[in-house]
Amino acid sequence: GDEHSRESPAPAEAQMQAGAEGGGRVNRCCWKCSVTQLKKICWGVAVVLGVCSSWSGSTQLAKLTFKKFDAPFTLTWFATNWNFLFFPLYYLGHVFKSAEKQSPKQRYRECCGFFGDNGLTLKVFFTKAAPFGVLWTLTNYLYLHAIKKINTTDVSVLFCCNKAFVFLLSWIVLRDRFMGVRIVAAIFAIAGIVMMTYADGFHSHSVIGIALVVGSASMSALYKVLFKLLLGSAKFGEAALFLSVLAVFNVLFVTCIPVILYFTKVEYWSSFDVVPWGNLCGFSILLLTFNILLNFGIAITYPTLISLGIVLSVPVNAVVDHYTSEIVFNSVRVIAIVIIGLGFLLLLLPEEWDVWVIKLLTRLKVRKKEEIPEGNGDIASGLPNKSRRTRPSMSS
Repeated sequence: GDEHSRESPAPAEAQMQAGAEGGGRVNRCCWKCSVTQLKKICWGVAVVLGVCSSWSGSTQLAKLTFKKFDAPFTLTWFATNWNFLFFPLYYLGHVFKSAEKQSPKQRYRECCGFFGDNGLTLKVFFTKAAPFGVLWTLTNYLYLHAIKKINTTDVSVLFCCNKAFVFLLSWIVLRDRFMGVRIVAAIFAIAGIVMMTYADGFHSHSVIGIALVVGSASMSALYKVLFKLLLGSAKFGEAALFLSVLAVFNVLFVTCIPVILYFTKVEYWSSFDVVPWGNLCGFSILLLTFNILLNFGIAITYPTLISLGIVLSVPVNAVVDHYTSEIVFNSVRVIAIVIIGLGFLLLLLPEEWDVWVIKLLTRLKVRKKEEIPEGNGDIASGLPNKSRRTRPSMSS
């Protein structure tokens, strides 16, 4: 009997051991999940800081570049050529991270499946890649041209309206789910644009700059919606290849435009020695970093945190403009900035946010109902105990 009890524990002890083991497994799983989420949040903070610094830094550096080099289209063309580095950088990451390493040719052919069964043919290049190359160039050119007209704070905050334009176009073209909160956010964005125009008194100089930024945000929204409509969703390698293809289109078909602008003296500079190559390369590197974090940062953190980096660039540009330019932060401009920022944050809410809020409210109601009966039970159970204790003393 002693030997049997030593070898096989009693049923109650076995249940306790099983419960302890199960609890240990649950605790381990919870610990792993919490550590994973903590790492993701830490990476998210790093990505947010990278997005904010690269976006605000590129905007400020572009403003500084135009003081010596007044050629926004040439700067757009020069920076777009750096997109060619997307696929080589992605392949380096694939070599270091992936267990099954492929040759560059094999990886290229696998990513070309994104364009169709025949891969990247000449027809596919002109029908699927060329329109996006035009939209990419227009988005960046209108943004840079607006920096010449108005301050960087207004440019950065107005460009945040592109998320509202994406929702409106997705709702109309892609038949996405209707959300009242996002309609309110779109109204906030439009109201902010009007108030931003009113902040400078509807001067022609500021109106043109605001119109250029709104046009840039519209081109960016059209780019995103058409990409989802025509090409769908892309993996990391496919997105890297697509952006490199846009650089090839830029070199082959857009190079003639800066040349024409130079000889017609629309964008003219006296000699190549005058060109601030450090500013041009710095702007291109910052813009490339911003696009890399925007497209591939989702692999290590949450998409919402990445979008927050764009919003945080607004106060950074505001602080820089306060010390470097003669910007006037009157009440109308501040209200416009707050309204557009609030609209941007409302657009970051997930589609099922209302369901989560209802579940949270119902849980709170259930907890309140459970706490009230428990408190009443303690009071009611305490009275009989006192009566039971007092009766024997009276009989004695």
